[in-house]
Amino acid sequence: MEHYRYTLVTPSGKPVKGVVEVNNKKEAKEAAQDVAVKRSLTFQKLEKRSTFAYKAQKPGQEPTKGEQQAFAKEELQSALEKLGFRVLSVNKKLFDSKGKVPSAEVASWIRLCADLLKENLPYDEILNLLGEDTPNKRLKETIKQIQQDLKEGKEGKEVFGKHEDVFGKFPAYMLAVASTSGNMRSVYESTAKFMARDEEFKRNLRKTLVSPFVTLGVIFLVVAYYVMVIFPETAEMFAKFGKPLPPMTAKTMALSNFLSNNWMFLTAGFLIPVIGVVFYTRTPKGKLWKGKVIIKIPVIGELMHKTSIEIFARVFYSLYSGSGENIEVIRIASEACRNDYIAHQMNEIGIPMMLGEGKGIVEAMEATGVFPKTAISRFRSGAESGALRSNALQLANYYETETGYRMDRVVGSINGMVTMVIMSVMIGLTVVSSETSVM
Repeated sequence: MEHYRYTLVTPSGKPVKGVVEVNNKKEAKEAAQDVAVKRSLTFQKLEKRSTFAYKAQKPGQEPTKGEQQAFAKEELQSALEKLGFRVLSVNKKLFDSKGKVPSAEVASWIRLCADLLKENLPYDEILNLLGEDTPNKRLKETIKQIQQDLKEGKEGKEVFGKHEDVFGKFPAYMLAVASTSGNMRSVYESTAKFMARDEEFKRNLRKTLVSPFVTLGVIFLVVAYYVMVIFPETAEMFAKFGKPLPPMTAKTMALSNFLSNNWMFLTAGFLIPVIGVVFYTRTPKGKLWKGKVIIKIPVIGELMHKTSIEIFARVFYSLYSGSGENIEVIRIASEACRNDYIAHQMNEIGIPMMLGEGKGIVEAMEATGVFPKTAISRFRSGAESGALRSNALQLANYYETETGYRMDRVVGSINGMVTMVIMSVMIGLTVVSSETSVM
């Protein structure tokens, strides 16, 4: 979130200033113009709070350097002078990148909060302690803003909601709930557990999909370089003596010539579809398509599907109260499961059925077509027995155990297949090289 200061003018020419906290300049201008219309004022200008680097000196002391946020250079200069400094320079930072906060670091911070709450430390003291020890600049700044907002008496939803880009939507929601909860420690522990599973989900995704493809890609490039550059020079040296090339060597030379003559077309034919798919999967429709395809991939898709349902069940368990505002709980759980297709089906089919037709959660889940029979069975059992929340936790724990064991086997199988491919390539290159060497 960014801070913008707007200046409005009354009919008599008197300036009226205010500050808004929004995502971008467009939203800030719209907010300022709304205020202007409501109060019959005229919009004049908009200023963004930026970071300035300054150098100042007090009498008899060494110059001090630092950074400070302000809406204007003159304001910071005036503030430093009031503190007794002689301002040597004040310059706006051209590249004021806040950087990202790794989700693993957010998970670690939430876990530490939960542990310190268990020791009965006051929350404000916890924020002070972790704020000092946090190395990430943006997270440190976020903690300071949270402290300030809480001291000003702002509600948890407002305090943490504006930091969704740092914590993530579900963790930010949970931290907001914790601030008004009678059991803050329990909420933080549940959030930490979710974050840990989310990190494990990403790690498993990299192990099962990313790493093997990168390895195979490197192997392909090495083989292509050998066939297109190294092998032709060796084979042509023997061909100068007028000896016919052996069958495998001749075929390899033909492949080398084909690749050398058409490498641009082949590269374009490979990269253009890949780049097209990458860009498409970043669009709303593409995200739905990707989510739908992922859960249908043999073996791996089933594991990813169950992991998403596990996260849904775990979030549902953390937030479900058995009364009132549980539609929002289902929506948050759907969006937290890391699959846009599952979230879309629940938000566009399941929730409307519950609101418009008065259907229960089990009927809504069945209608979406994205929940496995095991999940529906556990939720139905919970709905009938009045133990929906505990059954959701049982389902989450069951899927966590099952997917953990199966994921290890799948990763082992994929690594074995990659090893076999590498061995096959090495054997092929060795045979061709041996054939050439005995010509």
